[in-house]
Amino acid sequence: MSLRTPAPRQAIERGANDSMTRTSLSRRGSNELPFGTRVRVTKLENRRSVVLTVNDRGPYAGGRIIDVSRRAAEILAMVTAGVVRVRGNSVVLKR
Repeated sequence: MSLRTPAPRQAIERGANDSMTRTSLSRRGSNELPFGTRVRVTKLENRRSVVLTVNDRGPYAGGRIIDVSRRAAEILAMVTAGVVRVRGNSVVLKR
């Protein structure tokens, strides 16, 4: 898997599922997973991970399957790299 960091955007944006989201929150864009799916994304280089919720579609560039918010990219320490190798695992949260 590879991961792309989006350019800084407005403070609030509308996702593909028509939800309004603060861009500082950890979100994920995926063409393959349904909206609301929770996924733990781990950067392979440094083993940092973050749990994200799918609320958007994309990326549309070849060879890339995950988009993350700027905040998630900061947690993963990948803002300057832009594209990195990651592992994604689905997460089931206990209530």
